[in-house]
Amino acid sequence: MMKKIITVCLAAMLFVIPSPHTLAQNNKVSLKEKAHSLASELVASYGVSGLQYAIMDHGSIVLSDSAGVYDKATNSPVTKDTMFGIGSISKIYVTAATMMLVDSGQVDIDQPLTVYIKDFKMADERYKEITPRMLMNHSSGLYGSHYGNSMLFDDNDTQNHDELLRRLQSENLKSDPGEYSVYCNDGFQLLEILIERVSGVSYSEFLEKYISTPLNLSSTKTPLDDFDRQKLAKTYFPTMDHALPVENANIFGAGGLYSTAEELTKFADVLIGNRTDILSEQSVKSMQNHEYKKGLWVAEEANIFNYGLGWDAVRLTPFNEYGITALNKGGDTVSYHSDLTTIPEYNISIAVLSSGGASIYNSAFTNNILLEYLKDKGIIKDILPNKTFEAPVKVEMPSDLLAHSGLYGMVGETIHVEIKNGEIDLPAFIGGLVPPQQYVYTGDGQFKSKDGSAVISFEQQKNGVTYIKLSTYLNFPGVGQLLMVTYEYQKLDPNPLQEATRKAWENRNGKKYYALDEKITSMFYLSQEILTKNISVDLEYGYATGTKIMDENKAVNVVKIPIMNGRDAFDLNFYKEGHAEYLVIEGFSYISEDAVKPIYGGKSSTCTIPSNGRAVWFKIDEQSANKTMTVDIPEGGGFAVYDAKGIPVNFSIASMSNSVVLPEGGLIVFGGNAGEVFKINLSL
Repeated sequence: MMKKIITVCLAAMLFVIPSPHTLAQNNKVSLKEKAHSLASELVASYGVSGLQYAIMDHGSIVLSDSAGVYDKATNSPVTKDTMFGIGSISKIYVTAATMMLVDSGQVDIDQPLTVYIKDFKMADERYKEITPRMLMNHSSGLYGSHYGNSMLFDDNDTQNHDELLRRLQSENLKSDPGEYSVYCNDGFQLLEILIERVSGVSYSEFLEKYISTPLNLSSTKTPLDDFDRQKLAKTYFPTMDHALPVENANIFGAGGLYSTAEELTKFADVLIGNRTDILSEQSVKSMQNHEYKKGLWVAEEANIFNYGLGWDAVRLTPFNEYGITALNKGGDTVSYHSDLTTIPEYNISIAVLSSGGASIYNSAFTNNILLEYLKDKGIIKDILPNKTFEAPVKVEMPSDLLAHSGLYGMVGETIHVEIKNGEIDLPAFIGGLVPPQQYVYTGDGQFKSKDGSAVISFEQQKNGVTYIKLSTYLNFPGVGQLLMVTYEYQKLDPNPLQEATRKAWENRNGKKYYALDEKITSMFYLSQEILTKNISVDLEYGYATGTKIMDENKAVNVVKIPIMNGRDAFDLNFYKEGHAEYLVIEGFSYISEDAVKPIYGGKSSTCTIPSNGRAVWFKIDEQSANKTMTVDIPEGGGFAVYDAKGIPVNFSIASMSNSVVLPEGGLIVFGGNAGEVFKINLSL
C-alpha cells in the first residue's frame, strides 16, 4: 500500500546498452554488494527478519539474493525459493486476469458491474454506475475495505469473500462513481468475484490455469492452493520469541497471494507486454493509462501515487525525473511486505519481498538498487545525492490565510487547525513518519517544518473542498529517501446538534467499543487497538471519530479525500440490548466498555461462547490481577490477554500457551464456536 520515491532528477541519457548477460558478468559483484549492504541495513535497523529480491532484464534474472533469515530458530537463510505473502501486489494479478477476459471478449470494463455480477446491489442507487474500470482505478466510490475475518492464522476460511456481496447490500457510497480515486480493497475483491462468475471457475483455479502454468510459476499460490507451507518465510511479533503460525490473507484479489521475488519478475514480463499469449499489448497499455487524471487529484507533480489500472504508480518518481517511465505496485499484509517496479521501455523489473518491516522500506531499497542498475547499464549518467534541507525562514503571512483555520477531518479523526502569527501546530502524518510539529509560513502559501523537509499548504479543489496538502521527503538512514505528496485532511462544515443528540454523544465521548464478530484465529488479536473503536466526539462542531453526527445513534462518513487518506471509511450505528450498548460498523458489532464485566477472581470459573458465536470480553480488576490464569481451551477456541496499554501478553492461537499472568487493568477475550465452554483456573 504505501509506495515510493527518492528525490533525484536528471535528464535521461541514452547509451549503447550491453546485453544483460554481459552486464551481469561485468558488474555483478559491485551491484550485488550494494544490494546486500542495503538489505543488511533493512534487517539490522528496520524490523525485517528476512528479505528476498530479484532483478530481471530482458527475460533473464541478473540479480537474485537475500538477507536475514527464513527461520530465527534454526538461523536458516532465505533462498530464492522461499515464499512470501505479496500483499496488495495481488491487485495486479486480479487486474491482469480481468483484462484477459477483456481480450477474450467476455468483459467490457466500461459496462456496469451488474452486467457480470447480477446480484451486486447496494442501498445507494449510484452503485448501478460502477464499472470494472472503476474497481481497478480505485474510483468506484465504495467505502473501502471489508477486512473482517480475512487475515487468519493457519485458517483459509473464505467467509470474507462469501459474505461481501451480502454486506454491501446495506451500504452506501461515499462519492459518485468516477468522481475521484482513493485506495479501495473491496474493488479488487469484486473483481475476483467477477472473474469467477464470468469464467465459471474459482479464482485460484483461474490463476493456476492462465497465469502460473503458462509462466511455469511453481510458487505463486493462494491460501486455498495445496502447497508446502514450510516454504513460507517465518513471521514474528515483537512480544513473542517464536515464529507465528502461517498467515492466510483470505482476500485473494486484494492481497492474498504468495510468491517469490523471481516469480514476481516473471509475471512482470506479462505486464510489460512480453507475453502477448497471456495478455494482449492493448490490455498492457490500458493498465498503464494515467487513470488518476480522470477525477479529483492532488496537483500533478512528482509523487509516489498516480494510479493506473491496478498499478499504484504509472509515472513513478524518481524515474520520471530521468525521463524514464516506471510502474509500481507495493503491498503489506500484517507480517509480509512487498514492492514491484518495472520499466517497460527497457524490459527491466525488480521485486523485493520481506517478512517484517514495511513496504515503504522495500520501496526505498528498490529505488536505490534500480538506479544503480540503470547507471551501470549507461541508461542514466549519474545518481543525484539525497535532497538536503535548511531551517525555514519565517515571513509575514497574508491575513486572508487566517480563513483556513477551523475543523478538519480524515477517516477516523478530526483536528482543530488554528493559524496564529504565521504558525500552525499539526499532528503526526503518514503513520508517524512525519512527527507532530509546528509549521511556519515561508511565502507562496506554504508553511514549512522546522527542518524544511515537510511543506504544508491549503488547496481548494474543483469540488469546493479545501484540503491540507502535505509534500514531504522521508529519510530512511542507510536505505534511501522518498517523496510523498498527499492530501491529509479536508475542511469540515460545522454541524450543530439538537440537545438530545448532543447529550447522547457526550455520554460516548472517550468510550471504547470492542469487536465481537472477529474469528479467534484472526491475526487482529495480536493488537487490541485493531479490535477497538475509540469514540472521540467534537460536540462543538458535531462530529465523532471523523464522522458527521446525524441523530442520537448514527453518524456518517463525509470525508472525500483522494489518494489514500479517504480510504476505509465507515459509518457509526449504535443500538442497545438491555443495559448494554453496541456499535455496528459494516455489519460487525462492538460492545461498549461499560458492558464488559470483570472476570471472576475466584479459583475456578467457566466462559461459554453464546449462541450467536460472538467473542466474550472481560476486564482484569484487582481481584484477578497478578494471578496465573490457566485455561482448558475447547477445540476451535482461543483467548487473548492484553495489559492496561493494550499490548498483548498472550494470544493462545499464536503462542500455543494456555497459561498467563493477568496484568491489572488489562482485558481478556475468549473466542470460538457457539456453545463452546472454556474452563478457567486462577492461582497465585
